[in-house]
Amino acid sequence: MNTEDRLAALEAKLQELMDRQAILDCIRRNSRGNDRFDVELITSSYHPDGVHELGRHQISGREYGEHANKAHRALFDANLHNITTHSCEIDGDVAHAESYSLGVFLDKGGETGRMLAGRYLDRLEKRDGEWRIVLRRATVEIAIEGKATLPTGSTLPGSGYLKGERDRSDPSYARPLTIDEDHRW
Repeated sequence: MNTEDRLAALEAKLQELMDRQAILDCIRRNSRGNDRFDVELITSSYHPDGVHELGRHQISGREYGEHANKAHRALFDANLHNITTHSCEIDGDVAHAESYSLGVFLDKGGETGRMLAGRYLDRLEKRDGEWRIVLRRATVEIAIEGKATLPTGSTLPGSGYLKGERDRSDPSYARPLTIDEDHRW
């Protein structure tokens, strides 16, 4: 293989790796936005014509952030969306991704919680150099609920642990990250 062919092969492989990372970053951005109630972050993961399927209902990706925030605020004191196993198939500027997800939710009052496990099935497109979701379908395959206690047997309220915030006052937005007396459980 001559130098030009080797360079072209390396460029193609580098582009594939960059696309894979951009796709995963998009999916993670959506989950982080859900947990921080960051509508701008959630919306940035969808193309303007993107659709998010919720059960039998479909909602615009542009409207999903406000919808999710309203539901999460009404039912839970905290929520964490975790992306675990992830795979994607890229064909040019279209990708199909499957991302296993664990949603952990602390019910109002902090004494009980639940976990939903399933998968995000996403079709993404690269437009103007940016990967975003065009269609998200979600499965829910396991649902568990129970007491929300620490290993000590106490509940989170009053535990003294740092408490995440559902807005940009969350410590994860702090630059630089410092040790301050933040909001605690």
